[in-house]
Amino acid sequence: MFAKVAAATISGFEATPVFVETDIAGGLPGFDLVGLPDTSVSESWQRVRSAIKNSGFSLPSGRIVVNLAPADLRKEGSGLDLPIAVSILASMELIPRELSDNYIFVGELSLNGELRHTRGILPIALMALQLGYRGIVLPRDNAREALVVPELDVLSYTTLGDLVAAFSGDSPPVADAPVHDHDNRSDEMFAFNDMSGIKGQTMARRALEIAAAGGHNIIFSGPPGSGKTLLARALPSILPPLDFVEALDVTRIYSIKGLLQAGAGLIRQRPFRDPHHTISDVALIGGGRSPGPGEVSLAHHGVLFLDELPEFKKSVLEVLRQPLSAGTVSISRAAQTCLFPARFLLAAAMNPCPCGFSTDPDADCVCDARQISRYRQRLSGPLLDRIDLQVHVPRLQPWELAEKPLGESSEVVRGRVVKARNLQKHRNDPSGLMLNAYLPGRKIETICKIDTDSQSLLISAARKFALSARGYDKVLLIARTIADLDEYETITINHLAEALQYRTSGIFEHLR
Repeated sequence: MFAKVAAATISGFEATPVFVETDIAGGLPGFDLVGLPDTSVSESWQRVRSAIKNSGFSLPSGRIVVNLAPADLRKEGSGLDLPIAVSILASMELIPRELSDNYIFVGELSLNGELRHTRGILPIALMALQLGYRGIVLPRDNAREALVVPELDVLSYTTLGDLVAAFSGDSPPVADAPVHDHDNRSDEMFAFNDMSGIKGQTMARRALEIAAAGGHNIIFSGPPGSGKTLLARALPSILPPLDFVEALDVTRIYSIKGLLQAGAGLIRQRPFRDPHHTISDVALIGGGRSPGPGEVSLAHHGVLFLDELPEFKKSVLEVLRQPLSAGTVSISRAAQTCLFPARFLLAAAMNPCPCGFSTDPDADCVCDARQISRYRQRLSGPLLDRIDLQVHVPRLQPWELAEKPLGESSEVVRGRVVKARNLQKHRNDPSGLMLNAYLPGRKIETICKIDTDSQSLLISAARKFALSARGYDKVLLIARTIADLDEYETITINHLAEALQYRTSGIFEHLR
């Protein structure tokens, strides 16, 4: 008796089809699992055997051979439990083979036959649609995640027994109804500050708005308690909500990583990731024995916040160069090369010296010149050059702390950000949303044109402050974003002068 069931395994950022082939022959009872399974898959037989027995079915008294094809692809994860069980039941003729051929099966089994929440469902559902399958069969806790894929039947069950009853009945199994209501559980993953709660810091608030409007990376430097972290944590609140394609990308990454809660659906809020400075380079950039997404990918279409930036290991910070420039991370291993998306907005905060008071006129710094130099040298020039907006955040005076916050709310600021991004969408790339920060060199010349006076000012500033070619372009891009916020078609000298503040004042000179 032979049966074949379609399944899938996660390989990097993609789902790869796998076929579970089962043959039951005579002879002494036994079980063989072949096809390059990893440890979690090799252990599946114990779960599958107990799940089938506790669901009320008897295993045949013969030798069971299960092959996971293709044989040269390493199979990982507990999601192959269900297709192995279904293939055995189909070979026992308890499930019609013609029905099982139309679906992809994925899910983990408990010993009592329950179907457990499984990671990586969304990319598998997208693969099923692409390959022309009628639908996907999975645990009930994963149903909402798969239902975001249009034109794909989703069949979810709580137990293996329920699945067998549905597939062996007189009528075909019934797909789950589409879910149209918004799922708040996915949005509870991230918490933000509101701009209305920030006191003072007019220049820093303006820089946040520019960063959000154009997708520009930003770093705050100032003494302890000046509000750097508060400002950075308010950045996601002024970003526009994810569109469907962006939400699909973000949810896919969190699904692969196993960070989606049971019963959660599409993530609609922009992610905000703030790893501790003790993080390793693999955890930040991604990788491992079986390459998986790191923090830079988990922040895709959102914000990656690095607090106390110089406290991160230098080797960790240097791996940020590729994703900051390309928006992707390429991870190569002996067996495969994986490409993960990593188009995030970097927000960072730091003290100007180890004690934090070297730039504070009202406090005494206890650091000597060598300590300050060694502290600042942890940040390389090439990394800083990729951070567009560099803002000094002074400590607030006591009377400013006593006042009530008078700034605009995040909702008001977000309205201007959305307008500016819509201008960029229609001008930079009508087929998609290419923010000003991502414009390639050939487009900068045409989109960021300036007049003769502005050109003279920029050349003079570039000479005085030794701007690199990248820094020169970033000033133009920042000026273009400021003009978009003001709803100007052309960049004026005032826009350029404001843009120069964020590359030539305070922190940029302090960190040389």
